[in-house]
Amino acid sequence: MSVNKLGKFAVIGLSAAWIAGCSTTATDTDSSTVAEDANSTEQAANTDGSDQAYGAGEDGALTSVIVDDTAAQESSMDSLAGVETVFYFDFDKSIVRPESREALAKHAEYLVANPDARAVLEGHADERGTREYNMALGERRAKAISRYLTIQGVAASQIETVSFGEEVPVAFGHDSNAWQLNRRVEVRYE
Repeated sequence: MSVNKLGKFAVIGLSAAWIAGCSTTATDTDSSTVAEDANSTEQAANTDGSDQAYGAGEDGALTSVIVDDTAAQESSMDSLAGVETVFYFDFDKSIVRPESREALAKHAEYLVANPDARAVLEGHADERGTREYNMALGERRAKAISRYLTIQGVAASQIETVSFGEEVPVAFGHDSNAWQLNRRVEVRYE
């Protein structure tokens, strides 16, 4: 075996040993460990029904509280009950229709009031036109809704746009009624 090959094996072996030596494992005294249950006085203090997790330090003292606010988010989502989540467009257009503005204003109010909420705007097109054109048209439609929401005060970081073009139709007919239903943007919350 030549010295050059022996040097390469040595470098590889030492690198592997170094990587293995740098790995860490959690310990029972890790201060970020989350306890499964709090003591009975802490449970008695939690009378509002929200889920909480407690982290214990080495001496068992309470070091952090993580509050699950899904109940609060669900109650604020109730403000969107009955509000349209699908917005339709005219043929080959990406202009927000006037009849959509009231519902979009309610979505904007919700997003402004809930800065942790995220909306995904899914743009769609009908089957007419090339696949590439319809992908671009779906994107323009989603971005038109996004611009409308940001003008209403929604942070751009709360909005994601995606285009499906003609790939995800809701109506499978080949007439003007089916095409109208497929020219849309759907608002979905994450």
